[in-house]
Amino acid sequence: MLKTMQQVLFSSGLQLPKFTKDEKQQGKDYETRTYQATKWVSVTLGGMQLDEALSAGFRRLFSYIQGNNHNKVKVEMTAPVTGRVDPGDGPTCDSHFTVSFFLPEEHQDNPPEPSDPEVFVEHRKEFTAYVRTYSGFSNEKMKREELLKLLESLQRDGVPHVEKPFYVAGYDSPFKLTNRRNEVWILKEEPQG
Repeated sequence: MLKTMQQVLFSSGLQLPKFTKDEKQQGKDYETRTYQATKWVSVTLGGMQLDEALSAGFRRLFSYIQGNNHNKVKVEMTAPVTGRVDPGDGPTCDSHFTVSFFLPEEHQDNPPEPSDPEVFVEHRKEFTAYVRTYSGFSNEKMKREELLKLLESLQRDGVPHVEKPFYVAGYDSPFKLTNRRNEVWILKEEPQG
């Protein structure tokens, strides 16, 4: 419990999903990362407010890692917490938000089965993302601004990318006051085969 509280308060020592950086395809203001295939525990919510969905999803997933699963197993906190955003078709259409925690290495082969019927284990295939990192206490406005900056950079560099979905990623607990790390991810457009 003490270790979990330290991780929540200081966000240090958390397991992260493994990725490789493509040094040849780096922008001056973004990274290109290829993430390995991994399992995440996730919940999908509908609505129009990203921060509300992230908060509600976080609570459901935190319950899962605290033992609200069929095995009653406590699962270590990891980083980042990601939010996949599938925007609605128009200004008044609901978007879908999938909030996810990366499952630690010791649970990758056999993740505890969620008790909450809305929570599921997600098998993410290997993927490449363009990543823009920024600091501070992120909010919906900042996420949108950073996403637009990343889109402008990709267009400037002529980099093929997917318009939607996109991801937001947070690495720190709300109690960490300095050196905060946030990211927006846009997926690389894969050639049609």
